[in-house]
Amino acid sequence: MNSAVPLTPIVHPDRTELTIEALLRALADPVRLAIVRQVANTEGEVACGAFDVPVTKSTLTHHLGILRQAGVLASRQDGTTRYNSLRRNDLDVVFPGLLDAVLAAPHDA
Repeated sequence: MNSAVPLTPIVHPDRTELTIEALLRALADPVRLAIVRQVANTEGEVACGAFDVPVTKSTLTHHLGILRQAGVLASRQDGTTRYNSLRRNDLDVVFPGLLDAVLAAPHDA
């Protein structure tokens, strides 16, 4: 008998559902912007536990959910680890140049 609790399915908005309001709201938070910058600076995916942000695990989960709901990040589950990647292609198609401008903007290290 398997007593494992089923994981909540990961839901991503379709490219046609992305809105500038949700994207800007998601990127306006400094912690979420730091998460996006960290993912953008990698070649692939970042495990949830690998982010260097000054928040608790539950708060990080909340921030990742907002970024996923806004269409900024894609997540996938592999066992007990969730991996996150930037939806760069979708964002570049829907909002050309916006992500590059946000990532290039001066910021605190």
